[in-house]
Amino acid sequence: MTANLRAVAATCCYQVVDQGKSLSDVLPKAQFQFPLPADKALLQEICFGVLRYLPQLDFVCQQLMAKPLIKQLRPLQFLIYVGIYQLKFLRIPDHAAVGETVEAARALKGESMTKLINGVLRSVQRKPELFDVSQAPLSVQTNHPSWLVQSLQAAYPEQWQAVIDANQQKAPLWLRVNIQRCSINQFCQTLTDAGIAFTQPQPQMPQAILLEQAIDVTVLPGYHEGWFAVQDVAAQYAAQFLAPENSDSILDACCAPGGKTGHLLELAPQSQVLALDKDPQRLVRVRENLLRLGHQAEVKAGDAATPKQWWDGELYDRILLDVPCSATGVIRRHPDIRWLRKSADIAALATLQQQILIQIWPLLKPGGTLLYATCSVLPQENQQQIAQFLAHHQDAIPVALGLSINDSQWQILPGEQSADGFFYAKLQKKAN
Repeated sequence: MTANLRAVAATCCYQVVDQGKSLSDVLPKAQFQFPLPADKALLQEICFGVLRYLPQLDFVCQQLMAKPLIKQLRPLQFLIYVGIYQLKFLRIPDHAAVGETVEAARALKGESMTKLINGVLRSVQRKPELFDVSQAPLSVQTNHPSWLVQSLQAAYPEQWQAVIDANQQKAPLWLRVNIQRCSINQFCQTLTDAGIAFTQPQPQMPQAILLEQAIDVTVLPGYHEGWFAVQDVAAQYAAQFLAPENSDSILDACCAPGGKTGHLLELAPQSQVLALDKDPQRLVRVRENLLRLGHQAEVKAGDAATPKQWWDGELYDRILLDVPCSATGVIRRHPDIRWLRKSADIAALATLQQQILIQIWPLLKPGGTLLYATCSVLPQENQQQIAQFLAHHQDAIPVALGLSINDSQWQILPGEQSADGFFYAKLQKKAN
């Protein structure tokens, strides 16, 4: 018997918001219940949409319900959000959205709630004024938690609204041509022959391909042959900035899921790369990605914050340090981040980042290069982090990132150049 899609969507959102689970964990398992690609896509669309607009969906509910559903009825509260999202944002006919959502309540053992759910959704149909949020709190207007809005306003007084707006958009699909398997021209011609529209909007990185429409990448030509990887253009800058050479010994710390590892080996296929990550489970994905792309690297489980447990004593020519962070730069790609991340997390993350940076720095050869990276937009994790490190390490020299970026640091904001939010800082260790 096929699972009820809207009931599954409500359960996924409940697991994220109320139970603190990652959508990246719960959604693939949920999609496995549905054999048809269209159903998988609709499930993702609903889950992403509810999490993008959760405050406004709840704002509508508050006007129509005396109090929210609690305890064992919480999944049904999220089902109401699922129904409202369909009525407001999807092209599903209203009668189908209402009917299917009410039916989903029965799948969630909420027979007694069907009249309430039907009534709420019928009212949403009749009263578009329910969505007037002009007088609502800023967290409702922006669909972001208050602490994050305040942090963005403090960091980007002229740009915070643009960041919020970008976070509400669907993330574009970027590919990176694997030049060890396929030339850029060959891959572009293959896409053209298949009728797949794309652009190459980054002249200095022609391997970065932006598809005009999202698609299941496994059906793209060359997927199984390893002709390309899926990687946002902001992340593609990492290997370019580190500029590996074939003679290098390279550490890719905190490497999972391995996109940057693969890119390093595409630029310097004879280099010796150690792909390190704390989580052995995530390293399974790293190995799978490297295998598909045809790259060879040493893959090891180890905590970058405690190198004594795994380091063999050999110094590295280059280190890519993509540290754990708040991921506030990739909210458009992972809308659950805004509900999983809390204000108190930022100080703890900043402490961990500084610890990793301090512990990894001695592993770099004199004259070697370290690239610090996050997918965060918060200065505590980025500019302030590097300033603190430089103040205590006289042997660290900021150097220009390259690729016409003449500064040693670069904060990319979400949506700029159709990219995710990312931060880079490039440091060189003084030669003896």
